[in-house]
Amino acid sequence: MYAIIRTGGKQYNVAVGDEVLVEKLNAEVGTEVAFEVLMLVGDEVVVGAPVVDGVSAKAEVLEHGKGKKVIVFKYKPKKNYRKKQGHRQPYTKVKITAIG
Repeated sequence: MYAIIRTGGKQYNVAVGDEVLVEKLNAEVGTEVAFEVLMLVGDEVVVGAPVVDGVSAKAEVLEHGKGKKVIVFKYKPKKNYRKKQGHRQPYTKVKITAIG
């Protein structure tokens, strides 16, 4: 059985036991969080409008961190304009413990 959950403006395909990197959450390491379930696939497919009523995906927060550095480089030819900037997106690693 797996589910489609929504968090941080994105959708993730998860099953019990999966470890997923999601957008940073305001939760302490070791606490449990719940996500909205948009679609549930088991013996039958249940699609929510927009979410499935009475169903949530529970997950345990494992760690917080930052992703790999992305370099943003802007320049304009022949105008001596160059701008280099780096970015590391923060994330939260969660482990799905239960769906339903």
